[in-house]
Amino acid sequence: MAQDSRVVAVLGPTNTGKTTYAIERMLAYRTGVIGLPLRLLAREVYDRVVALRGPSVVALVTGEERIVPPRTQYWICTVEAMPEGMGCDFLAVDEIQLCADPERGHVFTDRLLRARGQHETLFLGASTMRGPIAALVPHVQWMTRERMSDLTYAGEKKISRMRPRSAIVGFSVENVYAIAELIRRTKGGAAVVMGALSPRTRNAQVEMYQSGEVDYLVATDAIGMGLNLDVDHVAFSSLSKFDGRRMRPLAPNELAQIAGRAGRGQKNGSFGVTGDAPPLEPAVAQAIMDHRFTPLTKLNWRNHALKFATIDTLIRSLEAPPDHEVLVRAREADDLKTLRSLSQVDEVFARASDTASVKLLWDVCRIPDFRGISHQEHANQCEVIFNYLHQGGVLPDDWLARQIRRIDRTDGDIDALSKRLAFIRTWTYVAQRQGWTSDLSHWRDATRHVEDRLSDALHSALTKRFVDRRTSVLLRRLGQKEAIVADVNDAGEVTVEGEFVGKLEGFRFTQDKGAGAAETKTIKTAALQALAPHFHLRADRFYNAPDTEIDYTEQGGLMWGSTAVGKLVAGSDPLKPQVEAFVDDVAGQDVIDKVKRRLQHFIDRKIAALFEPLLNLSKDEALTGLARGFAFQMVENFGVVPRGKVADDVKSLDQDARGMLRKHGIRFGQFTIFMPLLLKPAPTRLRLVLWSLANGLDEFPEAPPPGLVTIPAPQGAVEGADTMAGYRIAGGRAIRIDMLERLADMLRAEDSRGGFEAKADMLSITGMTLEQFADLMKGLGYNAEMGEREKVKATDAVVTTDAGQTVADVPVMDAAQDVLPTAAAGTEDTPAADDVLAEVAAIDDEGVAPIAEEAAETPEVSDHIPEVSETEVPVGKAADAEVAGPETETFYTFTWARPARSGGNNARQGGGRPAGKGQGQGQGQGQGRPRGKQGGGPRKGGKPQGAQNFSARPPKKEKAIDPDNPFAAALMGLKDNK
Repeated sequence: MAQDSRVVAVLGPTNTGKTTYAIERMLAYRTGVIGLPLRLLAREVYDRVVALRGPSVVALVTGEERIVPPRTQYWICTVEAMPEGMGCDFLAVDEIQLCADPERGHVFTDRLLRARGQHETLFLGASTMRGPIAALVPHVQWMTRERMSDLTYAGEKKISRMRPRSAIVGFSVENVYAIAELIRRTKGGAAVVMGALSPRTRNAQVEMYQSGEVDYLVATDAIGMGLNLDVDHVAFSSLSKFDGRRMRPLAPNELAQIAGRAGRGQKNGSFGVTGDAPPLEPAVAQAIMDHRFTPLTKLNWRNHALKFATIDTLIRSLEAPPDHEVLVRAREADDLKTLRSLSQVDEVFARASDTASVKLLWDVCRIPDFRGISHQEHANQCEVIFNYLHQGGVLPDDWLARQIRRIDRTDGDIDALSKRLAFIRTWTYVAQRQGWTSDLSHWRDATRHVEDRLSDALHSALTKRFVDRRTSVLLRRLGQKEAIVADVNDAGEVTVEGEFVGKLEGFRFTQDKGAGAAETKTIKTAALQALAPHFHLRADRFYNAPDTEIDYTEQGGLMWGSTAVGKLVAGSDPLKPQVEAFVDDVAGQDVIDKVKRRLQHFIDRKIAALFEPLLNLSKDEALTGLARGFAFQMVENFGVVPRGKVADDVKSLDQDARGMLRKHGIRFGQFTIFMPLLLKPAPTRLRLVLWSLANGLDEFPEAPPPGLVTIPAPQGAVEGADTMAGYRIAGGRAIRIDMLERLADMLRAEDSRGGFEAKADMLSITGMTLEQFADLMKGLGYNAEMGEREKVKATDAVVTTDAGQTVADVPVMDAAQDVLPTAAAGTEDTPAADDVLAEVAAIDDEGVAPIAEEAAETPEVSDHIPEVSETEVPVGKAADAEVAGPETETFYTFTWARPARSGGNNARQGGGRPAGKGQGQGQGQGQGRPRGKQGGGPRKGGKPQGAQNFSARPPKKEKAIDPDNPFAAALMGLKDNK
């Protein structure tokens, strides 16, 4: 056993400043080496020494990282990577109690026995190592350091109730991830620290915690090895761990090593349990607080004096027993397992035939199994590497490039990135080995670049999954009782302390949908607290906004621009609805009242503008008696009421009362009593909303598109909705009220007993096809009898005049004079005069085809005029008569059918039947069945059949014949024959 002039064992619990003391002692010498238990801790100490001495004299050597400046004075290493035989002035080994670790203990024991500085050697660790060190290291000096703060047991606590600046410890990746996810949902997020992380990822996660971006840390037992973190409380989520072979309970000294991370410097700390971990036994908890543990009596050891003559000789030397009672042979490590496996491979055994080959094989077997897939998989990889190195001296560049390229990907989830990071650590270790690659610097940089990229990607993935920056920031600010500042942009997006939390829609805050259930309360509390001043500013802006910025929807909603700010509710008067404002309670009663007042002003002014005729009617004090009562009904029905509903009241009104009502714009129609000004789109839209409110409907009927004369009859509509929309249902369609009255005026002139056909004007004002019109007439109480007949073609013949001209050379009106006498005669080759008249009547006022489908199919005149032939064609014989047969057309004959009396707004109900020709508006309107041009039987009341009707109405002016009409000649001829 090597001895040195000065060996000091610095023992004590955690937070005694042992590592800091060792750094100070090393820097007091010209050269020095410190061995640390973890790569992460080595990086932390390296950064501290670089800050004190600069990077040009400080080296960092780990299994996967090697930074060695030319003028290196101080070496910061992992224990396994400590250089031997350097002859440095100072040497220190931290966490020397790991000599008892089953996996790595033999490495620490070897350093305890053989590593020495020329002037000073320090062994830093727990007091439990006092006995073994005294037995193994002669002339050792002792230094005991006391903990700088108190450590107390806080018992059991739920994760959701964990206080800030706490570290929760788990002993598996799955456990760590599950805890971190729970903290993200309840506390806003946590940093994650594990031994498998690269230094770059670990430093980024720790920095996130140290800077206060998150208040919680979830870690494995890696934090127990000297990592200095600002932790106030340590909670164990489990009291057992898998040590590589089996699950075993943690010893009290192992628990103390981790719990001691709480309370750094002069700040006191606490520890406890959480999750599924049972409470600590009182004796164990007290031992941790008092730092009293069972002393170690045995240390793991493995022979360092290896013999490389053959593989078997090497294995026997590794299995040599110790020569001291304190030392016990270490269990078979991974490198020895790999050596045994490769010794069974014939090719490897054949290659390892000399000392240099066996040494090379042993170096390859010592490659750490970072991947952790299986022992055999690791052995296979080592076999390939050994064969390449033995055959070519170095690893082939193309093969090594392929291995690295397969890993150089940053896509995938946390697990995928973690696996790639473990894989690249293998090649980083290989690239650090002197003489294994053709270009050490190139492959070292290549593997470092990939590891850095994967580390950054893993840090980003961990942060994205386990940190909700928004909730974390808001919770911290709420806990600090500080004023929270919110910002609302033009789109209504709300950010609090720079974090997006939702949208302010009108005067209600809508939380971000991406927030989880546990985050909802925190975000809403912080956002509403910060938004309080914004509510007042927005209320002032809304109150001063013009009416043009406010509108109502067809379902009674009230909008400010595109944002809902309230809704209409029924009031005591149908024309005076009330408003309900959509304002969050946190805005305060002043904001709520101001928004309500503005909305009430808007709807009151809207009703006053659109229903001005109706309001004037209700305020007219000149109306008395029956007229005032009828006016009240009109107001109550929003200016539109079916005549059948008020038939008796209409009969009771005298002419003076009607006149006074007409002055207010009331029209006494045959089917509906209405105010035409209120049938416009804007009043109709508002009327439907007010009527729906008054009737307590859950879903309001929508107003029909403006400009349509008829619409499909709504299915399942509430009774009266068609009237409020300004329509009346008749058959499968609904017709606009005012157009229905125009149609009724036309129907008065027809013979409803003898039957009549639809005129072009009737089809024109309704905008219907003939079939649709027939269905409408049925809905109005008429029978519609369909028939077919030969279609009249007004230019079916070629006529030669006395002057030898063909019809093409003669004006149409002159040609008609020649055709009509024949037509009047009703020959079998020529259409009858009545048919010609029917065809001509199907032409509208503009001389174009009517809306009816049959009329639209009528070809133009020019299509029926053949080319002029020198051979004269007899009158009445069409040139193409032998080619095509006669063309037929469909027509309907309408007659009045007395409907059964029924309530509601159905066709022909009550007194809403069309009057016959000669009835005045004030005489029998809406009573009796329609009369045509000819009476068909004795009239009720004793008037004989065929008696002449008299009317004060002037005769209706006949419509002038359009000279451009292709049937103008025929029309004029018929008119002259009357």
